[in-house]
Amino acid sequence: MRLSQYFAPTLREDPPERDIPSLRLLLKGGYIRRIAAGVYTFLPLGFAVYKKVENIVREEMNRAGGIEILMPALNPAELWEESERWHTFGPELFKLKDRTGRDFCLAPTHEEVSVELVRWAVKSYRQLPLLIYHIQTKFRDEPRPRGGLIRAKEFVMKDLYSFDRDEKGLDVSFEKMRLAYERILKRLRLPYLVLEAEAGPIGGKYTLEFTVPTPSGEDEVVLCRSCGYASSRSIAQRGDVDVDEGEEVPLGKVHTPGLTTVQEVTSFLSVSPSRIVKTLLYMADGKPIAALVRGDRELSEGKLALFVGAKALQMADEETIRRLTGAPMGFSGPVNLKEKVFIVVDKEVVKMRGVVTGANEEDFHFVGVVPGRDFPISLVADIALVNSGDPCPKCGSTLEIIRGIEVGHIFKLGTEYSEKMGAYFQDEDGSLKPFVMGCYGLGVSRLVSASAEVHHDEDGLCWPPSVAPFDLIIILVNAQDKQQREIAEGIYSQLSSIMSVLYDDREESPGVKFKDADLIGIPLQVVVGRKVKEGLVEIRVRKTRESKDVALEEIEEKALSLWEKIRAE
Repeated sequence: MRLSQYFAPTLREDPPERDIPSLRLLLKGGYIRRIAAGVYTFLPLGFAVYKKVENIVREEMNRAGGIEILMPALNPAELWEESERWHTFGPELFKLKDRTGRDFCLAPTHEEVSVELVRWAVKSYRQLPLLIYHIQTKFRDEPRPRGGLIRAKEFVMKDLYSFDRDEKGLDVSFEKMRLAYERILKRLRLPYLVLEAEAGPIGGKYTLEFTVPTPSGEDEVVLCRSCGYASSRSIAQRGDVDVDEGEEVPLGKVHTPGLTTVQEVTSFLSVSPSRIVKTLLYMADGKPIAALVRGDRELSEGKLALFVGAKALQMADEETIRRLTGAPMGFSGPVNLKEKVFIVVDKEVVKMRGVVTGANEEDFHFVGVVPGRDFPISLVADIALVNSGDPCPKCGSTLEIIRGIEVGHIFKLGTEYSEKMGAYFQDEDGSLKPFVMGCYGLGVSRLVSASAEVHHDEDGLCWPPSVAPFDLIIILVNAQDKQQREIAEGIYSQLSSIMSVLYDDREESPGVKFKDADLIGIPLQVVVGRKVKEGLVEIRVRKTRESKDVALEEIEEKALSLWEKIRAE
């Protein structure tokens, strides 16, 4: 492809949208174009990378036994009402009506449609297991799109759904997908961690998340370097921490006028934040719960939902807080609540004596509070977020928090969807049984950004061979020089038969061409310049900056040899 006839609008200056390196470089390198927050066009270079990623994903899904279909992005509300997610999925679900007033959604995921298909077509255990997948555009009404393709309103995902007759079959399908995901990430040359994670609105009893560690990632990952324990911070556990247990003293009430934050109360009472217990009120599937954590800790809503078995968890609004406590926000506590509330106490708090809590009365706090003595405990659980330095729950070594990009998530769904949607098959003994399901999502467009995030340097992108838009770029240094042009044209013709080649034949300065070549990040560069007078051209490896002069008659052999070398590394 001649660059003079190609559509690759690179930018000389950094674009305004540059919150992470991959977004800046994909925009500047002419790979994508933003048309709205969270909505992007793939330009030719970007689409070439996307197609290579998609093909790798497709090859590994087929290798694992997946059968490709294509399900619609537009879903009727009735299916989502059957699964009970029409009202519980959350505001991220794009909802719309057709001209007749019928409700639809733009699907962020396709559990409902896959179940509808299988309950219609599969009647017997003899047709199982079944693994169907598609690669489709998805939609989420993200409140804060960021990172370009990483958290977008419109994106492309691969979803595979497994249907098995029992849990043993599900275990086999789940393991197939775990291994397939690892092969995909290795082929893309992406470092990755496999994490324990929360299911979120997808549901399921067991999930694993595939995360690419990178400093600019939006997800927090808890990692133990000693034993390899890794988990999403939202559900990461921690080992036992030494706690200032304090002493048991009588319950007392103190006046704290207008003091509603931990910092204000600790300063006023001259106590450590670790001696204050925060009481956070939630509605879990419509029922009130109170979660208690130390003042110097944050609550993990993911762990709280997991321990109480809540499908829908949201913070109580001000009206609910007043009803439950008799006081405004900022003075909530577990002592003398106005209604019966399920009280979940963090495993550190339950050991403590003589702590400070809200008094459920405006401008007052309790001191000397003892869990179990002054209020009932419904459940003790590890519900606080892990901090760097906490002990590992497996080996006791120090945990650290790093950042990463979630690129895939696999779920053991069980029979939740099939039972709700009436999807049954006839088993060998003649009985009707619900399909046992798994769900396996992989962000295809997100993988493009993740790859750019990992494979770049200060000058631009450094694509690995598996996803590069072209194998090699020819840089004609002086388009006005007849000899250089003739040599470049000959090399272009020669190499195009064995490799994918981008030929920069533009009437631009050498500086612009070299900068664009580095920015675009094609793995190999052939420079046709003044050395052609000596019968030589220069060949460079973009990532390592390795370069050598090559005789014209050896260019094909050397280019192929170098290409095979970087593919094998």
